[in-house]
Amino acid sequence: MTKPPRLLLACATLLSLSGCAQQNPNLPELKAELVQLNQKLSRLTVLATALEQQTTLNRQSTNGVYLLPAAKSTALVETEIGELSLELTRIAPDASGVQAVLEIKNNAGQPLPAFTATLNWGQLDPVTGKPLTVDMQTQTITVEPDLLPGPVKTVDVKLDQVTVETLGFVHLHNFVATQKPAQATAPVPAK
Repeated sequence: MTKPPRLLLACATLLSLSGCAQQNPNLPELKAELVQLNQKLSRLTVLATALEQQTTLNRQSTNGVYLLPAAKSTALVETEIGELSLELTRIAPDASGVQAVLEIKNNAGQPLPAFTATLNWGQLDPVTGKPLTVDMQTQTITVEPDLLPGPVKTVDVKLDQVTVETLGFVHLHNFVATQKPAQATAPVPAK
């Protein structure tokens, strides 16, 4: 009578072991989730690295502010027109380079005055993470207040001779307030 229970126990063990050998039906779904998590982690790593580079460049800068497109973040700069918060958005390829939108915000909440600024752009050194000045491009941007002036202004910028993939930095400096010419008033007729 002792043989059948041992045989039953052996059969039950074999059946449970064969169940372990079968592939889990959720395994493909788990693999897909793992791939998605790895992609998100890679994107976050690139973002964190770029943000750290942008912060380091701005900490070391004695003139203006650096924006790294890969950082997808704002940067602060103290200028003669006040403390400004700048962000580069809507970066897209263009026939001769890159189009982007530069958002400028006066952190004091005051309307932005008319001003000019120098805008440089180019690639980052892949080893040091610092801007390469060899092929750096430069232009002056002019910002005029809207009819209803406010603390935020968006400026469309065109960055030539670079691609979305190779645009490593944008550097804004030399912020100078400009005066609008006074409007001429009609002379008052003499009585």
